[in-house]
Order: sequence, then C-alpha cells, then structure tokens
Amino acid sequence: MFNLKFFSLFSVIRVYNIIVIVIAQYLTSIFILGHQKDTLEVILDPYLFVIILCSSIAIASGYIINNFYDYEKDIINRPIRSDIDKSIRKRTKLRLYFALNFLCLCLSLLISIRAASFFLVYIFALWLYSHKLKKIVIIGNICSAILTITPFFAIFLYYKNFELIIFIYALFLFFIILAKDIIKDLENLKGDFTLNYQTIAVVYGEKFSKVAVSIIILISYINVINLILNFDIGLMFYYYYLCLFILAYILFILWKSRTKKDYLIIHNSMRILIILGIISIVLI
Repeated sequence: MFNLKFFSLFSVIRVYNIIVIVIAQYLTSIFILGHQKDTLEVILDPYLFVIILCSSIAIASGYIINNFYDYEKDIINRPIRSDIDKSIRKRTKLRLYFALNFLCLCLSLLISIRAASFFLVYIFALWLYSHKLKKIVIIGNICSAILTITPFFAIFLYYKNFELIIFIYALFLFFIILAKDIIKDLENLKGDFTLNYQTIAVVYGEKFSKVAVSIIILISYINVINLILNFDIGLMFYYYYLCLFILAYILFILWKSRTKKDYLIIHNSMRILIILGIISIVLI
C-alpha cells in the first residue's frame, strides 16, 4: 500500500519533470546567466540553491492542484495513471498543496522579501491557471507556456543578466512549449470535449489547431535562424541545426496525424527537443 501511494505521489507531482527543470536551471546558471563566475562557485551558491529549491516546491504544488482540478478529465484521457493517482485522497492532496506552498514562502524569505513576493505571485498564478485560465481558449495555452518558463526568470532576476540573447533563448523555449501544449490538447481532445474545456482543439477544431502549431513552428524556425546567424552560441549551433530537421519532421507528421497515438508521438518529439536543448547548454 505504501509503495502504491509513493508511486502515486511521484506521478502527481511529476518528479521527472521537476528534475529536468532543476538540471536546466543549474546549467542555465553555470553556462549562460552566471558564466562570469567559477562553475563551483555557482553550484555552491546557497542563494541559488534556495531559489531552485523554491521553484521545485512551487512547481510540485502546482502539479498537485492541477491534478486536483483535472481529476475527471484525466479519468477519460489517462485512465491508467488516474487509477494510480487516486490512491491518494483529495483531502491529502490539498493538505500537501498548502504545506508545500507554505514551505516555499518560508524558504524564499531567507533570500529576500522580493523573492518571497515573486514566489507568492507564482503560486497564485499556478492556482489561477489550474482553476480558471486553462479552460479559456488560447489564454490557457499561453499561460501554460509562460508559467513553464517563469522559474528561469527567478534566476534571471537573481543574476541581473539582461543580455539580448537571454530573451531570444526564452522566446524560442516559449514557442516550443506553446506548440507542445496545443499538440497536447489535440491528444486530450476527448476528455476536454466531454468536460467542456475551451481549448483551441475543442472550440476551433483539429485543422485550425494544426494551422496554429504550424505557424508557431515557422516562427521558431525564424528564431533558430536568427540565433545561428546573429549570435555567438558556441557549439550549440549543432543543436539548432538539429532543431531545423526535427521541427520539419514534426511539421510533416503533424498533417498526417489523426489519432491520439499520432499526437502522442509528436508530443514526445517536442519533449525530446526540449531535453536536448537543456543538455546542449553545456556546448555554449
């Protein structure tokens, strides 16, 4: 029984996603934002550690409240995972949600009042998204992408690094996540339609969603070409050349896709693209 609850909690807070974000935050700090400092100095920075820890806790609480509100939809879209998740009672999830938020705010106060204010707003935004915004057409997708990259702005503000290339990287990541989110809506169309979630796929249909994703991919293409031609990105240009091929592949199979399995393949391809981008930060 304990093992089932452990795996249920692991599933609810998406530990694997949080680990990826933590690695991405540290790599971004070492190779981009804090590149003027010694690597060991960045890794052992206690303030950076607390910022990343607070980000992880806030994200975990966000996944919990999202799981709480999406319970009925997940039964339709992800029946196997829902069976695992329901081993933890809703009341327990809510208690854990409030406990994690309280811990996050207490830890952020160790840094500064401004840091605590940042995470307070972030926690509220995660709740508002799960409760209301995600059900609003287009707004939900945009908010999801913004909230995903927000933890990186926490360390961005900490290092006060305002180089233009940082914004270009963030813009590229934003559009990739936005495209992935719309594809996820196509994948979850059955559950969203049944429970009247106002996603792009539900309101405007499958074809319009594909057009939207195609436009976002074309914008990402322009962004990638801009990075390759106009910025010093070191050996990371290998990754961006690879991006051009992967995005072309995604665009090709997108218009051939019809089933949930097809969209799942595209969704996972976008995930791989993001993970490869995180790993390739070391090439800068």
